[in-house]
Amino acid sequence: MDHGGCRLKVKVEDGRITEIKGDREGYLNSGYSCHKARAMAEVHESTHRLKTPLIRTGKRGAGQWRDASWQEALDMIAFGLDKVRKRDGAKSVAFCQGMPKGLEHFALIRLANTFGSPNLVAVQDVCHAPRELTGRHICGFYPVADVHSRSDLIVLWGSNSRVTNEEGIINSQILARIKEGAELMVIDPRKTSLAARAGFHLPLRPGTDCALALAFLNVIITEKLFDQAFVANWTEGFEALAEHVKNFDPQWAAGVTGVGPGLIARAARAYAGAQPACMAWGNAVEQTPAAFDTIRCMISLMAICGNLDVPGGNIRAAEPKLLPPGKFVRADLVPEKRLEYLNAFYETSPKLMTVPPAFFRRAVIDETPYPVRAAYMQCTNPMLSYADSRMTQKALLKLEFFAVSDIVMTPTAALADVVLPAASQFEFDDIGHYGLGHGIILARPKIVEPPGRCLPDMAIINELGRRLAGTELWFDSHGQMIEALLAPSGHNWESFVQQGYLAGQKAFRQYEKKGFSTPSGKVELALSINSLPGATVLPQYVRPEHETDDEFPLLLTSAKSPNYLHSSYRWVQSLRRREPLPIAQIHPDTAESLGIEAGQEVWIKTRYAKILQTVDVTENIQPGVVCAVHGWWFPEIGAHRLQSWQKSNLNMITSADILGREFCTPVLRGIACSLSPLENP
Repeated sequence: MDHGGCRLKVKVEDGRITEIKGDREGYLNSGYSCHKARAMAEVHESTHRLKTPLIRTGKRGAGQWRDASWQEALDMIAFGLDKVRKRDGAKSVAFCQGMPKGLEHFALIRLANTFGSPNLVAVQDVCHAPRELTGRHICGFYPVADVHSRSDLIVLWGSNSRVTNEEGIINSQILARIKEGAELMVIDPRKTSLAARAGFHLPLRPGTDCALALAFLNVIITEKLFDQAFVANWTEGFEALAEHVKNFDPQWAAGVTGVGPGLIARAARAYAGAQPACMAWGNAVEQTPAAFDTIRCMISLMAICGNLDVPGGNIRAAEPKLLPPGKFVRADLVPEKRLEYLNAFYETSPKLMTVPPAFFRRAVIDETPYPVRAAYMQCTNPMLSYADSRMTQKALLKLEFFAVSDIVMTPTAALADVVLPAASQFEFDDIGHYGLGHGIILARPKIVEPPGRCLPDMAIINELGRRLAGTELWFDSHGQMIEALLAPSGHNWESFVQQGYLAGQKAFRQYEKKGFSTPSGKVELALSINSLPGATVLPQYVRPEHETDDEFPLLLTSAKSPNYLHSSYRWVQSLRRREPLPIAQIHPDTAESLGIEAGQEVWIKTRYAKILQTVDVTENIQPGVVCAVHGWWFPEIGAHRLQSWQKSNLNMITSADILGREFCTPVLRGIACSLSPLENP
């Protein structure tokens, strides 16, 4: 299942999907569709699909299973989780989610809350939460790029919207704004297709975004290019910030980022001069321990240039009238969550309500601050997606009990005690984009029956909830969840599907009536005391703990594939033909200096381990940078075999040793590495 957002026309004949194409009436995509969407018929019919519940019969990871009925499998999961709850307490059970796709994420939070566990483990430490929560700390809301209104300038910062969907920002909207005259600025180590057509491309070194943002602030404040009225009336701490950024001029930033000082200054002036400008930011800015300081600098730029909460800038998106997420998930049942969940021990941002993977694994392996002994997982493949895959394997093998719901057997599911066959998109009714802060929800109606005995995750969770928390807290059917959520809007499911989407009523400059939702009532360029305990008042640039040296002279980063979703779909034949191998990009100068040729398998080595990927030599990346592919495994080898996930998996060579304080973010960008050819392919 994907984030989605693209409205599609799907033709079904005799229960089979025969055609998929983009719908020109789509609110987000305007007719666009990607390769993944057009391959969903293959997903539906794939022989790789799990089609019946499985119970482990041999040693964990041996690939030995027997078929089970749904009643037996669900009863076994309920027994395994309840056994730990009765002995060690509900907080010793974790509920784990990958990238949220639809309502299943919120249904799982409800399951954790009704079960009594404060520990909902998710990947928000590297995805979405740093941007959303930093926004709530600095300006009181999540500043979403308004790509539906006219802009003078669109900044894509660590976002490649041509091939990835940034939670509601799809490339068709950006292209429409460019046709209207908007200029484009791309900040990315790679020369993407959008960077090639941009007026400004700043190819910074991976992991140095904070330094670049500080230099932008330096130029704009020093040259008095900021919106003086907004700064005077609606910001707190401007004088302190102005004094602070004097040390971070373009010449300094050039030495850190590799971007020329002249280009930094011109780009900063262009952003300040655009009326308005919007900044679309991607996961790349969230994937270092410096995420909080990087993003607060970016929000400060939006603020001082008058681009907050204005059409075509970064706005506070109003949600449609729906059941609020807190009520949907029954947050009232865990009133002491902030005191009891694993994060409390580490003093992360109190607004971070999901548990980062590093904390979950420490609680399993080291039993710190208390033991976690059982887990239920859905829509997630931690063996590929969590930093430090060996640590993940160790944690999963130590769990007393854990179960997984997925659409195929994955390296994570291969280690479980019970595996459940989930329905995929097009096979159940669902709602997209609920709770993401973009002000829209999208209808996803069921159009075909799921294969075999597959069930939607919402149905599975509802059944587990009835077993573990009682029927009074759950529904007669999972469809009632959707009706309950929609009720405040005045729609039922059928009328919502006919409309296609619901959007909140647009309103701009809301701060003029009620201020900003911060302790000071203003944008906090300098944090109020106790706004975020342990954080510095002003944003800092901290040099990486492990820098390049003679042994590890290159910088490692990664990029999402246009053909796959994280670790998904490498078993889909049409997509695998498009991208058959794990590809790492390097510049011709890098290749020549190392004696490496295009198409060679190479060892990518960091201080932690090494993996094999195949080299693509291209001028679309900076010298000295290696852009590896993320999420790669080999389903054809067998999910239970170590080689399937160890050989080329990027997270074999990442680490969870160094973490950001605010969101527990590990280092996934700007990792010192080396390359060497595989001598005997």
